[in-house]
Amino acid sequence: MHRYRTHNCAELRKTNVGEEARLSGWVHRVRDHGGIIFVDLRDSHGITQVVVHPEREFHGGIEHWRVESVLCFTGMVVARSPETVNPRLATGEIELDAREMELLNDCQVLPFSVAQDDDCDENLRLRYRFLDLRREGLHQRILLRSRVIRSIRRILGDDLGFTEFQTPILTNSSPEGARDFLVPSRLHPGKFYALPQAPQLFKQLLMISGFDRYFQIAPCFRDEDARADRSPGEFYQVDLEMAYATQEDVFAVVEQLFSRLFPEFTDKAVSPAPFRRIPYREAMLKYGTDKPDLRIPIEIQDVSDLFGDSDFNAFRQVVRGGGVVRAIPVRGIADRPRSFFDQLIEFTRERGGKGLAYLLWSEGGVKSPIAKFFSQETLEELRRRSDLGAGDAMFFVADQENRAARLAGEVRHHLGDLLGMRDGDRFEFCWIVDYPLFELNEETGKIDFSHNPFSLPQGGMEALTELNPLEVLGWQYDLVCNGVEFSSGAIRNHRPDIMLKAFAIAGYGEAVVEEKFGGLLRAFRFGAPPHGGIAPGLERIVMLLAGCRNIREVTAFPLNQNAQDLLLGAPSQVEERQLRELRLKLVPPGKRTGG
Repeated sequence: MHRYRTHNCAELRKTNVGEEARLSGWVHRVRDHGGIIFVDLRDSHGITQVVVHPEREFHGGIEHWRVESVLCFTGMVVARSPETVNPRLATGEIELDAREMELLNDCQVLPFSVAQDDDCDENLRLRYRFLDLRREGLHQRILLRSRVIRSIRRILGDDLGFTEFQTPILTNSSPEGARDFLVPSRLHPGKFYALPQAPQLFKQLLMISGFDRYFQIAPCFRDEDARADRSPGEFYQVDLEMAYATQEDVFAVVEQLFSRLFPEFTDKAVSPAPFRRIPYREAMLKYGTDKPDLRIPIEIQDVSDLFGDSDFNAFRQVVRGGGVVRAIPVRGIADRPRSFFDQLIEFTRERGGKGLAYLLWSEGGVKSPIAKFFSQETLEELRRRSDLGAGDAMFFVADQENRAARLAGEVRHHLGDLLGMRDGDRFEFCWIVDYPLFELNEETGKIDFSHNPFSLPQGGMEALTELNPLEVLGWQYDLVCNGVEFSSGAIRNHRPDIMLKAFAIAGYGEAVVEEKFGGLLRAFRFGAPPHGGIAPGLERIVMLLAGCRNIREVTAFPLNQNAQDLLLGAPSQVEERQLRELRLKLVPPGKRTGG
């Protein structure tokens, strides 16, 4: 018999009745029923009930072992009586009648309950993450993550012809939008490696090296502030790249991946391929965001043309000042109490808006504090454009275009929640396409890259030389599901002349591009094929499948919101000797250096 176990704690069944078995695991619960002690013994696989009768010599010690102590029981598998069968357990028809027990390890007093998934302070959970990971919910989510990765590897590697690669962790710093994590070099004093924000350059170099289809479950490192769906340190991408690929080729692969992956792990409906394509500007107009939740059946409309000469001064001034008026039509809510509409107005103000105007249609006409400022022709045109009738409502946001889009989008999402419009039983995918290649930096007034600096402009060199930079579109795209941005991707720029021109428009001289991306430029000059790819976020995939909204709930050992590892104590101070080897000197906070 094996030293610790013959079976795991989810394995024994009625077919094992009469057999001798040995189980090891954690004490999940202990119950004393008139001298007979029942122990729920748990391991990674499940739970088996162990029965300890009073005549056993170890009976008296059982009640002294705390929950989460590690015990080993040897005994006979017996059938439970019909009235004691537990249908909630896979092993619920049997129990182990223990004749031997060995304490493998005792447990101190727990800082929180492991047997229950009740809420407790997150920093406490992270400090004792090894205990937190024993809890059923988090434990199953980490196992789900493993199964998802295994399935991705099978679909991409075995079925779709992708080759898995590993790319360097120590690389060079590059301007990709977030702060780099820097690693000082001992052999090259004063110089630093950077941890990769993504394997962007390396996967392009692999395509130029003659490989056809690359993928990697890639670690990425970005020194960013934490959000619920973003780690402040490291995360993983399902990184893909394809040679001789068009945008539609990339879409076809990704749609095959998710059309197979999601049904494997959920019973919810998944939008069929091909996924809907929505141009960026249309998404910002209709949904107020480039990551729309298409489960909400509300579309925003631009009605600015009706108010340039309107008698409603508030809207007229916004339109004449270069702003816009956005309308949000919603059916069947005109009979809601006044408090409902007041709450929406306050919601908008809390998010930086001046307010939220509205119209309510009823059998007797239009009701609203602002209706008297609208002509009958304007009211009828608003009704006609949205096909509204009695019982319907229309909300208005008036502001500069970017702010109006954001506010209208937040109101749309808030209405979706208030009215229970989000269908929790389906996953709705879409592609956001036709992103502007450049954008105007509102702080500096300069042209910046809006998305990925390595993207191919639609129209190639001609677009860069003949169009206003803000009118140039890139072969860039985002994959979105249920309001969550899964991924950004692009068809890459593979020509050095186009790359240098694009970077010049964004304010990077040729010398800077040569310094930062010299390896890539050199490769482009030696016959680079067209190529493109994408990199869906692994944690976000698992988050959606697991039905949670916090990235730390699908990561085994995450940093907290302050980018600290409370379990092992990182970041930490290092010895003076290590700093000397690296020729570094710490400057006290607040002390100035240099002239």
